[in-house]
Amino acid sequence: MSPLLTVAQRTALLANGRRSAAGEDLDPKPVVKLFTPDAGATWLLTELDPDDPDIAFGLCDLGLGCPELGSVRLSEIKTIRGRLGLSVERDRWFSGAKPLSAYAAEASRIGRICA
Repeated sequence: MSPLLTVAQRTALLANGRRSAAGEDLDPKPVVKLFTPDAGATWLLTELDPDDPDIAFGLCDLGLGCPELGSVRLSEIKTIRGRLGLSVERDRWFSGAKPLSAYAAEASRIGRICA
């Protein structure tokens, strides 16, 4: 199983987290997409808390039709298993094409993350 984040992704997420903690008004493109291959859960993450890098912020969709912006613990994501027992994976080919707010608006409109 590959790690949830690459070193480059962790670095970018922490940089965004430091900027956010400093009071900058951010709307970055998602850095990483995590998903359950055998369930409908998806996370588009933009930052890590510099004081607690286990806490990520982004657009979270547990597959229940109500995606929302918020914080989540990476350690909790690692424990999630889908219907067939598969663990959460990182989409190795994902590249954020638009700001997180655009993904959130679309997800709100259609009831799921489409990325």
